[in-house]
Amino acid sequence: MKMPRFLVAGASSGVGKTTITLGLIAALRARGLTVQPFKAGPDYIDPTYHTLAAGRTCRNLDTWMVPPQRAVAMFARAAADGDIAIIEGVMGLFDGFSYESDQGSTAEIAKLTRTPVILTLDVGKMARSAGALAQGYAHFDPDLPLAGFILNRCGSQRHAQGVKLAVERATGLPVLGCLPKNAALHIPERHLGLIPTDERGELQAFISQAATLAARHIDLTELLRIARSAPRLTPAPLNLPEPQQPISIAVARDEAFSFYYQDNLDLLTAAGAVITPFSPLHDAHLPAQARGIYIGGGFPELYAAELAENRTLLAELRAAHARGLPIYAECGGFMYLTQGITDLAGERHAMAGLIPGEMTMTSRLASLGYRTVISPRGNFLMPAGQPLRGHEFHWSTWSQQELLSETIAAWRVQPRRAGASPRWDGYARGNLLASYIHLPFATDLRLAPNFLRAVPPL
Repeated sequence: MKMPRFLVAGASSGVGKTTITLGLIAALRARGLTVQPFKAGPDYIDPTYHTLAAGRTCRNLDTWMVPPQRAVAMFARAAADGDIAIIEGVMGLFDGFSYESDQGSTAEIAKLTRTPVILTLDVGKMARSAGALAQGYAHFDPDLPLAGFILNRCGSQRHAQGVKLAVERATGLPVLGCLPKNAALHIPERHLGLIPTDERGELQAFISQAATLAARHIDLTELLRIARSAPRLTPAPLNLPEPQQPISIAVARDEAFSFYYQDNLDLLTAAGAVITPFSPLHDAHLPAQARGIYIGGGFPELYAAELAENRTLLAELRAAHARGLPIYAECGGFMYLTQGITDLAGERHAMAGLIPGEMTMTSRLASLGYRTVISPRGNFLMPAGQPLRGHEFHWSTWSQQELLSETIAAWRVQPRRAGASPRWDGYARGNLLASYIHLPFATDLRLAPNFLRAVPPL
């Protein structure tokens, strides 16, 4: 497959790569190109920004949670009908799962997909030292397809030209753009990272500003030349299972629940699912034909009062559970299915009551990181003893956590440190499976078909 592509990486987090990526997506779209965006790593919020900028759904690209060659195949599948693919990296260029290898890092993704890397440097507090920094990145891994640099937060035209000269002399690689300091293009944050796109009516204006900045200060013609120089990809076949008969799966999508890996929905569709969205905030009823329910992550704590007031839908969820419909919930969806959520103001709101215990928001991050999980007894997604890889990120605690055992826990979470003990997470009973763990269904291609096989016969 010949696909023009490039990857925007950062020397570290916070160097401006998200804003730059948004600007490049929008600027190239304005040139009439169909841009397929990707976000490296497990993040949910950056992809929603990319989706708005591109007018196409952004995909996550994670080579730790998903077997690397399968991740490359998923990348090629999603990019096939675009004019150009743009990947935004995660953290610093070489930061990933391990201190000892590039596993799960932006660098690993670049090498696996043979994608030219454009490295973003924050030079706001540097002069010639930027050359030393760039030289280190250029020579740290000889196999990395580093193709050039973008210098962010330049203090003046003279500063930009001086740093550009230092970087190009030190590396022999081009500086494709020098962006000035621009506080107006700072994306605000909240406890789970960037503000979700559906809460910011001004985001289109932000994207337009970023596009103008990119078109003015970055050499888009040279960037396209680099993208078109990317070598052909010949990914391994995905070998997806044969689809089952069409089955309607209700997927919660609204302001409270918006965190989904798009590949999960695509794999469900490939297995035979008909994805039917519904809103726990605004809909009084589940979709009439729904035979399974998927409730992803999000910010239910911010909408807990409205969710609690929608008693009709909560009752329909309880009735669906009683009929044996498979219900799968991740993180925010897990919170929604418990007996109640206590928000950051200390207000308690009654929820679905399908899972014992209460959720309480905390002022500190409760858990973050990659996880390997195993079902202790088997559940409708996976037999007992089969390891899966996922991600966890939450600011709430569950009152039942210390009472968990293998008889009700969804997962045994494997320790990352030698000598540490595993712990239990989530709740599994019958056709209900819920936990804090976000699972990419591409981590094991049995997950999506197993979801549909759990649907009871009509």
